[in-house]
Amino acid sequence: MAAPREAPERRLFGRRFLTDPARLFQHNAWDNVEWSEEQEASARSKVQENSSQLLPQDKQEDYEVNAKKYWDEFYKIHENGFFKDRHWLFTEFPELAPDRNPSQNGDCVREFSNKDESNQEGLGSCENGHCSLETRAENQLNLTKTTPKICAEEPAAQEHGELNHSHGAYPGSSASYRILEVGCGAGNTVFPILQTNNDPGLFVYCCDFSTTAVDLVQNNAEFDSSRCFAFVHDLCSDQSPFPMPDGSLDIVILIFVLSAILPEKMQCVVNRLSRLLKPGGMVLLRDYGRYDLAQLRFKKGQCLSDNFYVRGDGTRVYFFTQGELDELFTTAGLQKIQNLVDRRLQVNRGKQMTMYRVWIQCKYRKPAAPQL
Repeated sequence: MAAPREAPERRLFGRRFLTDPARLFQHNAWDNVEWSEEQEASARSKVQENSSQLLPQDKQEDYEVNAKKYWDEFYKIHENGFFKDRHWLFTEFPELAPDRNPSQNGDCVREFSNKDESNQEGLGSCENGHCSLETRAENQLNLTKTTPKICAEEPAAQEHGELNHSHGAYPGSSASYRILEVGCGAGNTVFPILQTNNDPGLFVYCCDFSTTAVDLVQNNAEFDSSRCFAFVHDLCSDQSPFPMPDGSLDIVILIFVLSAILPEKMQCVVNRLSRLLKPGGMVLLRDYGRYDLAQLRFKKGQCLSDNFYVRGDGTRVYFFTQGELDELFTTAGLQKIQNLVDRRLQVNRGKQMTMYRVWIQCKYRKPAAPQL
């Protein structure tokens, strides 16, 4: 099958723009909202304040060592409140539905209605029928399991996870179009893909650090083992093999996942995922941007390191700049297709409140193999 189509680069993520301040509370959200210099300065000041006191090293090590426990507990608590439609998914990432023309998505830009979203730290209300993408993302994070060492990148270590691939079939080996979602949670992305993309050659892999999350996926009535393979995986451990060989994937999806990884381990993770891609294959990422509302709401004593925090439930999150993500992916040998900031103003009309969200969306492609 041909390489995934490149979606046209768009400077704007949506089509609802606030041109008249008097109309602020007429809608639940406004797209591409520019920040004033004062707002930017205020955000920097809040981050300086909430990062002035770092957690003691012994507590930081506890969150690392017990990361799996925190995520298993999270999914056990929220197991009944997860699966919702993600209408924005195919608008922003039409590559996940290869037979769909991106222009057919029209104006349905991330307008989705969820009534009972789980909510961390009081963020992302679902009133008035609209839930923030970040609320959904809080339930989608994947945190990698800690080990005392930084995950190795030597070829021998990678080969450890590739044993037997060249000598026999593996799940999805007969497919012509393979997608992997890393940090699948309870299936908020996987199931919409399976429902929307009827390509008979499609096979979807999904993994999560949490055994509880993978169990939720496998026990979902929509799970189809003939089209999907769900597995527990530790991204940062070179002893945690992938079920597919290098160079076998068309798409790798990272939706609010990379931000949950210890920053010094991120490059190794991106390198591992890059090796899984076919020439021409693509990584699709959406994650937290610097000065997002979630970052500004942290209190003193929750900061682990620069722009890296721990939530009250023990899960952790990093807030990126475009440049940081670009360096991670280009260092892994991928080419930039898209790297955009999505600044979105969300409105709680019931409480007459405004919430400024900052997300980054990226698409990076593995270069095609050179012609001999």
